[in-house]
Amino acid sequence: MREIVLDTETTGLDPASGDRIVEIGAIELKNHMPTDRVYHQYINPQRAMPAGAFAVHGLSDQFLVDKPVFKDIAADFVAFVDGASLIIHNASFDMKFINAELEWAALPKIPYTRAIDTLDMARRKFPGAQNSLDALCRRFGVDNTARVKHGALLDSEILAEIYLELIGGRQPDFGLNAPRIAPDYSVPNKVAPTGPLRRPSPLGPRLTSQEKSAHAAFVETLGEDAFWKKFS
Repeated sequence: MREIVLDTETTGLDPASGDRIVEIGAIELKNHMPTDRVYHQYINPQRAMPAGAFAVHGLSDQFLVDKPVFKDIAADFVAFVDGASLIIHNASFDMKFINAELEWAALPKIPYTRAIDTLDMARRKFPGAQNSLDALCRRFGVDNTARVKHGALLDSEILAEIYLELIGGRQPDFGLNAPRIAPDYSVPNKVAPTGPLRRPSPLGPRLTSQEKSAHAAFVETLGEDAFWKKFS
């Protein structure tokens, strides 16, 4: 199963009023575990950066002026996320911007059904609690000391850890729940054995001869009815 943990930074709150994406960061997960594949791109919004947005992410007009516009990176972005579920904190916000940018680039929108909203997951798991990214970092002990300002790639890295905690732990079960023996699918409804595995050869003795002798001598001092003698 392939998933993409994704975050964006923007010039504001509403693409309908002219706001644009200025950064995308995304991390690939396979079977809930991070791979080494990431996507990170700064984007020229072709408009001035409002002071309020700059205060959030620190991306200035001067920094973004030589970056590509969205339509020039759209194909690479779509290829990276193709076929994967999108793990997003407050998914409605990011999906609104992503689909607006795709529409402006004359590309198909991404169905909202592909998004998994970690904010919604956290609200259902911790009703009434604070469920911002920083609050979830504190709850799960995720290190966010590098998060001075919002940044799409750093926030995606943090969100990947939080998402894995929300679904049951950063390493979902270490494979401990896998069948001990591969199931035989040729036999209907056959259940694989789940008992403990036997070692191919027994472990060697751990007690020295001196320890055995000392234990035997101790048992002799306990009398004929000693519990130990029932097993000797």
